[in-house]
Amino acid sequence: MKLFRYGEEGAEKPAILDADGIGRDLSAHMDDLGPDELSPYALKTIADLDLAALPKVPEGVRIAPCVGNVRRIFCIGVNYSDHAAEVGIEPPENPIVFMKACEPTGANDAVMLPKGSSHTDWEVELGVVINQTVRHISEEDALDAVAGYCVVNDISERDFQNNHGGQWIKGKSCDGFGPIGPWLVTRDEIADPQKLDLWLDVNGEAKQRGTTARMIFTVPQIIAHLSRFITLHAGDIITTGTPPGVGMGMTPPQFLKAGDEVRLGVEGLGEQCQKVVAYSK
Repeated sequence: MKLFRYGEEGAEKPAILDADGIGRDLSAHMDDLGPDELSPYALKTIADLDLAALPKVPEGVRIAPCVGNVRRIFCIGVNYSDHAAEVGIEPPENPIVFMKACEPTGANDAVMLPKGSSHTDWEVELGVVINQTVRHISEEDALDAVAGYCVVNDISERDFQNNHGGQWIKGKSCDGFGPIGPWLVTRDEIADPQKLDLWLDVNGEAKQRGTTARMIFTVPQIIAHLSRFITLHAGDIITTGTPPGVGMGMTPPQFLKAGDEVRLGVEGLGEQCQKVVAYSK
């Protein structure tokens, strides 16, 4: 299933794409698409609905973040071997874990440059959405804890991230730095999360091209590792790293400016498109 949310901020409704790609409103059957709606039982209930009998989603509406009430976004850094090479970092022996502390935004919402930003960068990533409480899960069972997958743009301000001390979270958590969606694609539709192509363009120019086959740590390895130290909960999102082609790794480095357009996608998970705008209060 391809699930999504639509509507203006604070008034989002849950929806699903039918077999013809038409959005169907689910709000008669659930209040939102959040942690309570991500369990295997809840997803099966949705799958059993007669979609043709549901109201159509109006055309031209805002596509909201594909999961509501996201409490935590865990991120894995330097998780593609070819990305590690481009930024001059040795592949890590264990997953590099950090967090994004910003609210998720819609796949096509504008991205506002932070005040004082000079190095805002792009990162297309595979997002993993957790469906239950998870502690000490094995790699063999880890995918049972996945509700589905989504596209994430892990937007990053590299000066904030690298030149002001402390941890990466400062460069990862500015307002608007967490576009997710457009869809939450349920796990049954993705045969192997390690065989997905990723891409990102800026102003129509190819920047990132990659495949999840180049991940240093696979999705099951990441979930098992995190659950050893942190109890995961339904609605948590894990972003799994980015392939090569980030602005920081180019010669000379390239960063986003007001007026730029960023398009990105992951195979089978849909596409995002964000306009970059100048900072305003």
